[in-house]
Amino acid sequence: MDNQNSYGTLYIVATPVGNLEDITFRALKILKQVDLIAAEDTRHSKRLLSHYDIGSPLISCHEHNEIKKIPQLITHLKNNLNIALICDAGTPSISDPGYKLVTAVAKEQISVIPIPGCSAAIAGLSVSGLPTDSFLFLGFLPKKQQKQKQALETIKNQTPTLIFYESPRRIKTLIENMLNIFGDRKACLAREITKIHEEYIRGMLSEILQKLNEKETIKGECSLFVQGQSEKKIIDQEDLEKIILDRLSTTDLGTSDLAGQISKEFKVSKKQVYGIILKLNQSGS
Repeated sequence: MDNQNSYGTLYIVATPVGNLEDITFRALKILKQVDLIAAEDTRHSKRLLSHYDIGSPLISCHEHNEIKKIPQLITHLKNNLNIALICDAGTPSISDPGYKLVTAVAKEQISVIPIPGCSAAIAGLSVSGLPTDSFLFLGFLPKKQQKQKQALETIKNQTPTLIFYESPRRIKTLIENMLNIFGDRKACLAREITKIHEEYIRGMLSEILQKLNEKETIKGECSLFVQGQSEKKIIDQEDLEKIILDRLSTTDLGTSDLAGQISKEFKVSKKQVYGIILKLNQSGS
């Protein structure tokens, strides 16, 4: 663990997302050799460290104290101590603490080295059945409904596969919002990756939501993979209005059903189609 200057090195060490055997030999070597391990939750990390008989000293570094701990950790590094940063599961700084620390340490010209390993986003993507040549990781969207819907509106026309993290309590609401804004798309919900109750639900967003509604409870952190917008030309407002006018003159469907049909067919949001139908009905009355 030599450094080109007299400073120590900060190692960003990926740890298992569930199964404790999903850790690299190099990660175990680094965790045993460093002078200090900065962990998101020291109680949680002790399970992993105890399993592999790792006795390196622990210090907490989580979302609520990361900024306060940065000066202390930089001092240790400048005193030629080596530090490993780990989070509760997966790769630190990916929707977990670490980004601010890495930025501050790199600014001090101190070496920051990744120790690659598990990431729920990449593991789930590899078995999602969705395109993997291009993807956009979005992590956790805002919890408040209005801000979440705004975030979804800004990405609805993105063509790469979209990757989201969400809690089991809010996953159904997230999918419902996607259906209203994205329309129905191919998707894969990964739950409890590498754990005992590991589950993958593949299908259209509407089908995944139906299967979740059939469950009494939903447990475990969720990773949701959603197919991006088709690269076909996005229909403009004028053409969409012409299509809707034509359908209005030839269908007996109600406003909501018609909006859903057009939304799915032309890959535009149901909310947008619904609004146009109401506007056209008002102008024609």
